[in-house]
Amino acid sequence: MNALVALCHFCELHGPRTLFCTEALHPPSPDPSSQVGTPVPGDRDGDREGEGLTMRANSSATQRGEMCEGCRSLPASHPGFVSIDDETGIRFLSHQHPRQPQLFSVVRQACVRSLSCEVCPGREGPIFFGDEQHGFVFSHTFFIKDSLARGFQRWYSIVLVAMDRIYLINSWPFLLRHLKLTIHSLQSTALKVFDSEQGVCPQRALRMNSVFSPAVFPHQRSGNAARSLTSLTQHPNLWASLHCSFSWLLKASGSRLTEKLLEGAPTEDTLVLIERQTEQEEEISCWEGAEGGGSKSQLLQPESELGLDFLREASKLDDLPGPKFKSLRHLRQVLGVNDFRQLAWHVLMGNQVIWRSADPGLIQSAFTVLKSLLPVGCVRSVPYSAQYEEAYKCNFLGLSPDVPIPAHVSTSEFSVLVDISLKNCQGVAAGEDEICARYQFAISSANTQPTDRGPTLLNKLEVALSNENLSVDVVSHCLLCLKEEWMNKVKVLFKFSKVDGRGREDTQKVLALLGATGPGEEDNVRLLKYWMTGLSKTYKSHLMTAVRGGERSPSQ
Repeated sequence: MNALVALCHFCELHGPRTLFCTEALHPPSPDPSSQVGTPVPGDRDGDREGEGLTMRANSSATQRGEMCEGCRSLPASHPGFVSIDDETGIRFLSHQHPRQPQLFSVVRQACVRSLSCEVCPGREGPIFFGDEQHGFVFSHTFFIKDSLARGFQRWYSIVLVAMDRIYLINSWPFLLRHLKLTIHSLQSTALKVFDSEQGVCPQRALRMNSVFSPAVFPHQRSGNAARSLTSLTQHPNLWASLHCSFSWLLKASGSRLTEKLLEGAPTEDTLVLIERQTEQEEEISCWEGAEGGGSKSQLLQPESELGLDFLREASKLDDLPGPKFKSLRHLRQVLGVNDFRQLAWHVLMGNQVIWRSADPGLIQSAFTVLKSLLPVGCVRSVPYSAQYEEAYKCNFLGLSPDVPIPAHVSTSEFSVLVDISLKNCQGVAAGEDEICARYQFAISSANTQPTDRGPTLLNKLEVALSNENLSVDVVSHCLLCLKEEWMNKVKVLFKFSKVDGRGREDTQKVLALLGATGPGEEDNVRLLKYWMTGLSKTYKSHLMTAVRGGERSPSQ
């Protein structure tokens, strides 16, 4: 991540000061022949020269004269700290000030603003500020206990400076969560020192019984007007620990979000995935910020285990033993043409699909394949459960073989059950599919509506699946195009019926224009209405805002 992390302090004598700073230095050009520890030509003669620049920048006579104990972290003779990422070759350098004059000015301004005007209510907590010229800053201010300070506490801040505003804002929950851990560690360590010092010599009673003026207040504290953070925490390896923490934060922030080239506008699936990831991060951050966050966060774990984490299910599937479905074509070959069409019809109509088997890996592989038929926003999956879950919680439900199905579900036309049982066979014959050899499938549903008419999407998909000249990848791209085509129709119908509020006759004309009428019209309409639930919040909000703006513009 192209950013810089700094620890700042408000000194009672000199005002805001930068105490410690960690920056990432990217290699100018990758050289596979270079060895670890060998200086890179053209990089200011290697690490030691780079550190020497920092030392010379921080050891000028002017800065030494303006520094007190509270303003100084490392001595001028200290070389600083360096960590090298073996994977990327990035070096993380830590010293009191940045090694480049331009960065020094940027960090200095961020330090002053974070400890003066850019603070949140209560003077403790996170805040975001900045501009294109001086960079954007994520700042978190906090207090450290000090028995000799005014008000028995000193004011600090941790600032993260970057030029990418969007990247920094998207990293807010991640940065806040991990900076709170560092701040809490500093505060708890300093509190122990504060309590021990107050136990030896209570300063509150001493000050109330003494007569002093603000001008001589520092001298009456035996010259300890500014104590270093090391003395406040009694941590012998404080700066090395902060270097490790800041270096990891820069590395993790850079690797958790990656840029992806999008050819055109993002799809609805992409928008939904981004919204889900953001909601999960915000939810975790809220639980950790509340009292008793540890126990509440544990309550959230079963939900992810029930399959709400759409992004991780594919990676978890590889760890499960046993045979698995590889593609829609493979599933169609195992189930048969008629049973596959019946199952796919229920999936596209939004009915609950229940699989019951003793093999969770087989069920999850089937769900992974069937999910590709739907937009991401329409998928609510419980991969494997020991009890039945209602349809409003999930439309894909995996159950162990001994779980009974409630009567209102087994007699409902809005669900389909796939029972999987083992065959009495000794082994797998040569050329025989392993799933067909080991398992037998029974599909049942109370639905009496014919499934051989529509929807149109399923008819076109079956043509592609039955064409053996098309590879699995080509069929996947064909399905992707069909989904995008029908999602565009969903957007038109949503705008026309939900936003504009048109009548039934006008809606029927739009359906005819979209090609949703004719054979299988009822199934097409059900599919369109069901897929409306998968539209992203971003699209709906944008559409409503645009419509309201258009309504206000004539009056203005």
